[in-house]
Amino acid sequence: MLRFAPTLRWKALVPVLLVAALAGCAVSKPRTDDPWEKFNRKVYSFNDKVDKAVIRPVAVGYRKVTSPNVRRLFSNFFANIRMPITIGNDLLQGEVKDALKGSGRFAVNTTLGFLGFFDPASKMRLPPHETDFGVTLAKWGVGEGPYLVLPFVGSTTARDIWRMPVDSYFFDPMSRYARRHDHPYKQQHWPNMFYLVTLRAGGIDAETLLDGTYDPYVFYRDAYRQRRLYLIYDGEPPLEAIQQMQGIDDEDVDDLLEQQRQYEKNRKQPPEP
Repeated sequence: MLRFAPTLRWKALVPVLLVAALAGCAVSKPRTDDPWEKFNRKVYSFNDKVDKAVIRPVAVGYRKVTSPNVRRLFSNFFANIRMPITIGNDLLQGEVKDALKGSGRFAVNTTLGFLGFFDPASKMRLPPHETDFGVTLAKWGVGEGPYLVLPFVGSTTARDIWRMPVDSYFFDPMSRYARRHDHPYKQQHWPNMFYLVTLRAGGIDAETLLDGTYDPYVFYRDAYRQRRLYLIYDGEPPLEAIQQMQGIDDEDVDDLLEQQRQYEKNRKQPPEP
């Protein structure tokens, strides 16, 4: 029977104890301010112009040449191939049970689901679950940091921005493949580009939510923060966190309602001759 020296046994336990300790840290309160708003609005305007000129037309074209069923198959495929991101972060968060379920879901859909195009795992009580390194940092007690809008990326925060390099380098199979191959015409990056097109195509149906919105920038900012809050708390954020989010920017509710009414009134008035 093999015996390990006490020092080696402790070294082997250090990563496990570290993850367990970090996973037990309290989640910091959500931010409600926007100290970088001036910069963010400029980047948001730039991204909006790029989207209208290039990204949205490509997504619209993709929707025209595909049926809803075909788009669902591709969405299933990308959700499955990105499952290692969720599995890896579940382990970092100390959520071993969720990591095992995610691994089972990945195995079932990759095999029985023909590389993930179909989703038999959901019928086997292995429902989809999503997390990332930004959520991991939150559960480790790292503060959210200021809201941030990046060119070509969009909404994030000073904390969530780290999920992009960490998840893509360690967990995302498509990014790892792109780094290790060099095909003609940069074909190694095509899967990631196609994935982004499917995401943008899926958001077209939600564009009607912006109709009548007084300030689209605020809408996107608040929607991003709320979605991240629900991811951090696995869909069940505490009441105090929700109440904190409802007080974003400490603006008076009556003033916001009056601004919204005035905006809608101006939209209904015919243009002057």
